[in-house]
Amino acid sequence: MTPLLPRSKKKAGDRVVTLIGKPGCHLCDDARSVVERVCAETGASFEEKDITRDEELHRAYWEQIPVVLVDGEQHTFWRVDAGRLRRELGV
Repeated sequence: MTPLLPRSKKKAGDRVVTLIGKPGCHLCDDARSVVERVCAETGASFEEKDITRDEELHRAYWEQIPVVLVDGEQHTFWRVDAGRLRRELGV
């Protein structure tokens, strides 16, 4: 019997966290603060996208902003829990 190998997980420094929001959104400001702090702690990359400048993002997420993606997969929306994001990043 072959032993099961653990799944290879990316290191936090290899992960990309994307915040999708828009200017003037107080929930987006709150989410940005949490995401920036967690990314600084973990070494994950952080990028931000504005739904007012991207029609496809607007159609997909306008009712959910702010939306946080990790490596392109939706992690959460509206409120960001720092502990949950750290766990997702493997920290």
